[in-house]
Amino acid sequence: MGAVIAAHGIKGEVRVKTFTQSPDALTAYGPLATKSGRVLSIASLKPGKGDEAIVQFEGVVDRNAAERLKGEQLSVSRDVLPELEPDEFYYADLVGLRVEDADGNELGRLTAMHNFGAGDIIEIAAPDGATGLVPFNAETIREIDVAGGRIVIDPPRYEDKR
Repeated sequence: MGAVIAAHGIKGEVRVKTFTQSPDALTAYGPLATKSGRVLSIASLKPGKGDEAIVQFEGVVDRNAAERLKGEQLSVSRDVLPELEPDEFYYADLVGLRVEDADGNELGRLTAMHNFGAGDIIEIAAPDGATGLVPFNAETIREIDVAGGRIVIDPPRYEDKR
């Protein structure tokens, strides 16, 4: 649902990068959980810049407590998420899928989805253990077949200008 990126002010607020359609949608699913199992309830939420929200969690009342949340990934139980249309998916559904080129050659497994600010990126672990990052866009992603356990990509090609 989001990730805590920094403390905001001195009263316990945090800046959250949201992965929802709009930052205020973070409140639509109830309490948020961290990977360590901590449950956080939103006391208040204000829009921030772009896809960020300024969030006050219940019980987080000072900057020190807010700073301890930095880096926490925020999630909800899958059963509170809306039903998907047949051609829709959640990013979490893609992790672990086989990544192939258009000829059916296995390139590896999708190990993570990232967004460092310039767009979504998939991380692929090749069979030899090497990893690579590929843009998650219409030019690169040719087919997503969650039921079949695969993603077909057209990997970027770079010219060697030596």
